[in-house]
Amino acid sequence: MLQPQDLPGRYGRAIRAIDRVLAATGAHAVLAGGWAVWRHGYVGRVTQDVDVVVGADEVSELLRVASVSGFEVLEAPPGRWPKLHHKETGIDVDLLPEHATPGTSARPAPTPIPHPSHLGGEPGRLRYIDLPALVALKLAAGRARDDSDVVELILANPSEREAIRQYLSTLHVEYVRRFQELAIRADDQDQ
Repeated sequence: MLQPQDLPGRYGRAIRAIDRVLAATGAHAVLAGGWAVWRHGYVGRVTQDVDVVVGADEVSELLRVASVSGFEVLEAPPGRWPKLHHKETGIDVDLLPEHATPGTSARPAPTPIPHPSHLGGEPGRLRYIDLPALVALKLAAGRARDDSDVVELILANPSEREAIRQYLSTLHVEYVRRFQELAIRADDQDQ
């Protein structure tokens, strides 16, 4: 399953529906979250929704087209990111817009979400987020589950450690520090 469109069952159907919306709008997008963690080697990771990073200037048009293409646009509380519900499959799609700040209100990320074209995306078709960018998003989110995902990604991709560290060093020193801490945890877990 090299591409998101190859996911089985209702997830694959939901991804193909997202693809039709992306093709109609020409929007850039990447699949992040649990399915990307699964794709990059943590096969024990299961998720019930789909997380998609989209360009900030493409969100309105994407929501408009999705609303007439088999998706319900769910009302987002103030300060929350847009969410779609794929009617046929019952799968929720969380949109992570460029320039939004991940993290928690008590601990916001030091950097905003970049444009999906910087994460491995291309216009009109959903792709998996690149591994270093996925790790950065997980570190930015700062939740215990995301830290666990990073540990598992390190264990699943030992030859990519230095490339991930180098990528993180281009973003923020805090990401490098946290990645090093989680790499130590991964080493401890691996022994």
